[in-house]
Amino acid sequence: MREEAAGERKMNGEQEGKANRRRTGSQWEGRAAVFLEQAGYQILERNFSCRQGEIDLIAREGTFLVFIEVKYRRNLGSGSPLEAVNPAKQEKIRRTALYYLYCRGYDEDTPCRFDVVAVTGERFELIRNAF
Repeated sequence: MREEAAGERKMNGEQEGKANRRRTGSQWEGRAAVFLEQAGYQILERNFSCRQGEIDLIAREGTFLVFIEVKYRRNLGSGSPLEAVNPAKQEKIRRTALYYLYCRGYDEDTPCRFDVVAVTGERFELIRNAF
């Protein structure tokens, strides 16, 4: 029987589930980035995070700096991916975007937009100016 190495911990079921969701999320965020690049977006950053929260993708489209939330659902059994971008989530993304603008030195009059990429199964839907 194998003993745990120093500093190594076993994951419980909940931790494994979180790790799997994180991996799945990262995979779909990558595919969403490709989808957006094909639509003319220039991806600037992926998974920007700070104390305020996290933004999946940050891109440039034309004159707009675009903050993008990617939501994936295997099917509609758990509801639409768009339903997950509720007002509380939107507010968290807004606060994180303000911090991003500040720490990257953008002018306060930089044109910004919040888009959502909703993925259901293999179907991608882009909602520009979602909130």
